[in-house]
Amino acid sequence: MTLDRIALILVIIGALNWLLVGLFRYDLVAGLFGGSTSLVSRIIYVLIGVAGAWCISLLVRPREKAK
Repeated sequence: MTLDRIALILVIIGALNWLLVGLFRYDLVAGLFGGSTSLVSRIIYVLIGVAGAWCISLLVRPREKAK
């Protein structure tokens, strides 16, 4: 459950970053961490990508029934 929330937060951050890229041609992650080729930016991009892959499991995972 905690990993699901962390993954969703990272995916939301990634989506908002893409929104900024699409609307204003501004990459917030690159702007904050020294360019899109810096090591920190690349690590963040990888973490967001892994979180996106993890969130695919949310689509196919059986839902728990509310008690």
